[in-house]
Amino acid sequence: MSGKVWLIGAGPGDPELLTLKAVRALEQADVVLTDDLVDPAVLEHCPGARVISVGKRGGCRSTPQDFIHRLMQRYARQGRRVARLKGGDPCIFGRGGEEAAWLGARGVAYELVNGITAGLAAATQCGIPLTLRGVSRGVTLITAHTQDDSVLNWRGLAAAGTTLVIYMGVAKLADIRDGLLEGGMTASTPVAMIENASLPSQRECRSHLADMLEAAQGFALKSPAILVIGDVAAASQQVELARSA
Repeated sequence: MSGKVWLIGAGPGDPELLTLKAVRALEQADVVLTDDLVDPAVLEHCPGARVISVGKRGGCRSTPQDFIHRLMQRYARQGRRVARLKGGDPCIFGRGGEEAAWLGARGVAYELVNGITAGLAAATQCGIPLTLRGVSRGVTLITAHTQDDSVLNWRGLAAAGTTLVIYMGVAKLADIRDGLLEGGMTASTPVAMIENASLPSQRECRSHLADMLEAAQGFALKSPAILVIGDVAAASQQVELARSA
């Protein structure tokens, strides 16, 4: 028998942000390989499935990627329907592309199921429109954690004039600040740092680029967190003031 793998985005955390397509796939799954950041309530949609935790967290003991690959292949070749459940969207810093390529090269049937990425949800939950006419005409999604520890082109990012949404940046706040300032970004550029986006435990800290490190330390910012850097972070506060007026 030939099984199938769904590479599913579970969204940023709030179970209500799960898509209907993701729910249908989970209802059909025999085996679910789930990441640590997936809310347990999401697993209520697959009560009959075997659930295996294959978490990956920065600074913590993580499941090797090769082991996850082999698990997906093994169960699919047993004729099982496998749900690889990831936080956010599988193809935005979620290794969905790597896993799809690995499965495809071995003849394993798979399907990508999009989820709401944490960067979008974090901004929206704080009233931040990532694009706004007259303020920001684009968005750049960035990971501060690279596989080879290469340095990002901060000058190019600073000059692009788009809203920057940075994932996995808590441990590299000083590098982000220094890189953007040296790249020419204004010290007064608004910054929003959002922890546990879309969850009841969500917290946000507003600052400016020059003092974002001190603000984060005083706030005791922890992962997982999203950084939104750009004028829209201030525009959101203006929107909230207009709503309350």
